[in-house]
Amino acid sequence: MSKNISGVTSSTKVNDTLLQITKRIIARSKDTREAYLAKIERARSNTVHRAELACGNLAHGFAACQNEEKSILKSMTRSDIAIINSYNDMLSAHRPYDRYPDQLKQALLENGAIGQVAAGVPAMCDGVTQGQDGMELSLLSRDVIAMSTAIGLSHNMFDGALYLGICDKIVPGLMMGALSFGHLPAVFVPAGPMSTGLPNKEKVKVRQLYVEGKVDRNALLEAEAASYHSIGTCTFYGTANSNQMVMEVMGLHLPGASFVPPDSPLRDELTRAAARQITRLTEQSGNYLPIGKLVDEKVIVNGIVALLATGGSTNLTMHLVAIARAAGIIINWDDFSDLSAIVPLICRIYPNGQADINQFQAAGGVSLLIRQLLAKGLLHDDVHTIAGFGLSRYTLEPWLDNGQLAWREGAKSSYDLEVIADIEHPFSHHGGTKLLSGNLGRAVMKTSAVPVENQVIEAPAIVFNNQNDIAPRFEAGELDRDCVIVVRFQGPSANGMPELHKLMPPLGVLLDKGYKVALVTDGRLSGASGKVPSAIHVTPEAYNGGLLAKVQDGDLIRVNALTGEIELLVDKATLSARQPYQADLCAERIGCGRELFGALRQHLSGAEEGACSINF
Repeated sequence: MSKNISGVTSSTKVNDTLLQITKRIIARSKDTREAYLAKIERARSNTVHRAELACGNLAHGFAACQNEEKSILKSMTRSDIAIINSYNDMLSAHRPYDRYPDQLKQALLENGAIGQVAAGVPAMCDGVTQGQDGMELSLLSRDVIAMSTAIGLSHNMFDGALYLGICDKIVPGLMMGALSFGHLPAVFVPAGPMSTGLPNKEKVKVRQLYVEGKVDRNALLEAEAASYHSIGTCTFYGTANSNQMVMEVMGLHLPGASFVPPDSPLRDELTRAAARQITRLTEQSGNYLPIGKLVDEKVIVNGIVALLATGGSTNLTMHLVAIARAAGIIINWDDFSDLSAIVPLICRIYPNGQADINQFQAAGGVSLLIRQLLAKGLLHDDVHTIAGFGLSRYTLEPWLDNGQLAWREGAKSSYDLEVIADIEHPFSHHGGTKLLSGNLGRAVMKTSAVPVENQVIEAPAIVFNNQNDIAPRFEAGELDRDCVIVVRFQGPSANGMPELHKLMPPLGVLLDKGYKVALVTDGRLSGASGKVPSAIHVTPEAYNGGLLAKVQDGDLIRVNALTGEIELLVDKATLSARQPYQADLCAERIGCGRELFGALRQHLSGAEEGACSINF
């Protein structure tokens, strides 16, 4: 990295439970991991990969290059680095990437390598599509991104890759694609969050007032625009920022790179440093570190711990499963839940607190998070990272020393204990992600933002087969009672598993009125479930024969996050005699491009298997 980046040595003993969970993942993954490592070893090349191409193939590969670049590529001694870019200029998080390829190419050239944009991958935003037909393509886009990444790398020109991605499905898709080319070194290059706008608490208040009919659409739009107002990631702690947190703790970003603002001098220097760093990891560097070997079982466990300690997005309970499987590693929700029992919640970032990601960064950021978790033995320090061996390197933070990028010791303690707690006095001794199980199947609940008094409910079901049917009944006052809202046929195979964010304002209003309310669904809610107790990702889903398909209005359902229970309180004889509801989804699979994705939907695995169409 730099003469300034050398981590502190961690001698803390790893927590016994963390170690046992890691060992069981290693044992569970023995055959698939060995097969994966053998695959990437076969793909390895002792020389530059383009040397394997015929002359005509190679000539096509550098035809558009400048003469200096062609000369380097002809030499067969220097690395060619792929740039996989998720740029578009509609989405705030990806808008900064328009300048990155030129910055990266110049930095690579200065370090004796060549950079080529090998692929552009789609990047869609759940914030734009939530509640719309396009949301049903969101989860499917992750697998499309993985396949698009593979197509870009399939030219076999490249000796390493730089991945430019931020948001919900983009980073997991890029990771899956990168791991399919696990013999190549990889560095992920973030772009940073937008500046703080309207506080999240005020934004949510306006949303609820709109749902209650107390403010008009103009007021709502003004509030939303004041919150989401410039380039960069949205500042709440949803999937996009959870991705960045997890990637840094997995050692795939440069230390401290995740939450530096776009278009700042430090961000520009970090981008150039990412290009320099990838050249130090290639076969030609003598320090070969492919992503497939970097991402091992310990690194996956570190990613889960980071998610839990910060109260991150529940989407990662699927994405990390899919990412791990792409590396031949098998994890499941028991691993998340058992780790959650030992990992304390030490961050309060909206929706499980009032702070935004910029306030988290100011309070000490990722370096402080890692420092505290390492000190308690809750992370594996003995892992490879793109910055060198040892996660303790990530207790450092970047800064500009007279305009030059350098690293220094990060915060030793929190600058704001309301945002990052001292790990000896956490916000909760539980990581806030709970596995629920019972006759309805298995589900996930993000408990970190749900008050304890709301975590247990036993109430009659009100059943919906389409999320759009809820608003009219809410407005008519028909939901003004204790109830468990069941929204089914929202799973991967049914309709691509859309997020159901639009449910949160009306359900939040019901809670504020004093009713006991919970949500049970085979759909998704990301990191935005907030104060409503929500059993999500229910598997098996209703469409594939899950018991959700037999639930009827008035059936008692018990949701107990304290005991991990999700139970339909109807006797077995009655359930056995019932016929499952058969939803006709044909009309909902036409329009907005949904008809193009039928084949993918048919091959999606269940939520706990990563909701993945790819057979790794």
